[in-house]
Amino acid sequence: MSQASPATRQINGAKFRIGVVASRFNEALVEGLLAQLTAGLKKAGVKTGKIKLVRVPGSHEVPWAVGRLAASRGFDCLVALGVLIGGDTNHHELVGQSVSHALQRVALDTGIPVINGVIVADTIAQARARCTGRLNRGAEFAHAALAMAGLKISLKGKS
Repeated sequence: MSQASPATRQINGAKFRIGVVASRFNEALVEGLLAQLTAGLKKAGVKTGKIKLVRVPGSHEVPWAVGRLAASRGFDCLVALGVLIGGDTNHHELVGQSVSHALQRVALDTGIPVINGVIVADTIAQARARCTGRLNRGAEFAHAALAMAGLKISLKGKS
């Protein structure tokens, strides 16, 4: 992911319903993302009651829960949050790829936009910078969710 964030534009999120699935693994880092995401959504006018948060054990479980929320058809956009950090093997990369493919499949199969907010980092320092530091990825995920929720609504019923 680039370190250069795209320019943001003002989006009124008052009418949007957003579902969020957050991993409990690497909890302090995921909480940082969640706080940034929630702040961004609320700043745009999304009411607390229109944000549903579901917790799962780890990032690998995120797509299943996202799929269940998508199947409910109660959301304009879904956001997946998790943090995978490298260790002695490339397990974090394998899980990251699996999660990414599964989230994209949910979006394509259901027509509900899914924002992939699962951070895959080689080091704890990289993860901290993205979750609680200078790179405000949670706010970027909020803006992407608002943009895609608006797009979903605007394209509804158009052929």
